[in-house]
Amino acid sequence: MAKILGIIGGGQLGMMLTEAAKKMPEHISKVIVLDPNENCSASLVGAEQIVADFKDKDSIINLANQVDIITYEIESGDSDVLKSVENKAEINPSPETLKTIQDKFLQKTFLQNHNIPVPEFIKVNNIEEVKEGLKKFGYPALLKARRDAYDGKGNFKIDSEKEIQTAYDYFKGQKLMLEKFVPFKMEVSVIASRNTKGEIKTYPLVENIHEKNILRETIAPSRTSNEVSEKAGKIASNTMDVLKGAGVFGIEMFVTQDDEIVINEIAPRVHNSGHHTLQSSETSQFEQHLRAILGLDLGSTKLLHNTIMYNILGNLDFQGEYKKIEISEKNIYLKMYEKKISKPLRKLGHLNIIGFEKQSIDELLTQLEKIKGSVEVESI
Repeated sequence: MAKILGIIGGGQLGMMLTEAAKKMPEHISKVIVLDPNENCSASLVGAEQIVADFKDKDSIINLANQVDIITYEIESGDSDVLKSVENKAEINPSPETLKTIQDKFLQKTFLQNHNIPVPEFIKVNNIEEVKEGLKKFGYPALLKARRDAYDGKGNFKIDSEKEIQTAYDYFKGQKLMLEKFVPFKMEVSVIASRNTKGEIKTYPLVENIHEKNILRETIAPSRTSNEVSEKAGKIASNTMDVLKGAGVFGIEMFVTQDDEIVINEIAPRVHNSGHHTLQSSETSQFEQHLRAILGLDLGSTKLLHNTIMYNILGNLDFQGEYKKIEISEKNIYLKMYEKKISKPLRKLGHLNIIGFEKQSIDELLTQLEKIKGSVEVESI
């Protein structure tokens, strides 16, 4: 019998999960999202919405009472409340997995304890421990908020002793960790999946280019050697094996100068760097996530075409309504998230440039440079 799906979060990831669910009516009959923003992106494509904060206890209980299975598109749900409603609805990834990943120090400790490579790190409780840690790691190093941080907003790179106080004050009493800086050659990621039966599949390694700490471009496949790609895939599979959570996980990694792989962080959900799969792959990451949490066999992760994903971000110069973006090239798929208001660096949509004619990555990057101006966000 088809199940009712609940999603914590109804932004663009919830939107694309809802669209994937609508293509699986024999398995999912309805989608309900919990999101604080009225008329969130997911609600615009057919999801019912509970308007409330991601951590609101009563609303999470209300959601659990209405659905058969709960998942998330954002890590901000209250893992303890989710744990308390496991008797009402199946929850995947599990609340325990969510709790481990929500706290970056617990996440890194978990990975380290399972011999999965991560940068050196320590917990810091006060500014004196930050100073001691910097003596150990040297400069630069990263001071990080342990919770509720994304798109680089929870990081402060300390380049010299004179920045220590500024960095510490920046976090206003949040729980912190200090991490040794990795002078990486490239930022990469693997979209990995594990279903409730323990089947694990990974998508090919992709290369990520960031702008002001926000993902701007994903290149699929990555411009790395086969050895590096295989090493990253193996680390991702090992990570899924020890995490034991069902669903799709975005595993962000660094390629070091000597071609080693270390994990930067893990997202227990579908991930921005997997948007290319909507057109590049046999199975999109959104369908794969649903297959995983429903206990279905996982779909093929084969990459069919070279693809460049480009995020459309809010212009730094204004906030407000913006002109409609349109593009008509036959190998470009534009996906807007129907957010009415542009804010600086807000994710408003993305496009995938597909190499249907076996174009090389360099050819697709050249095409991207030519069309960037036509997808700039402009004020009405």
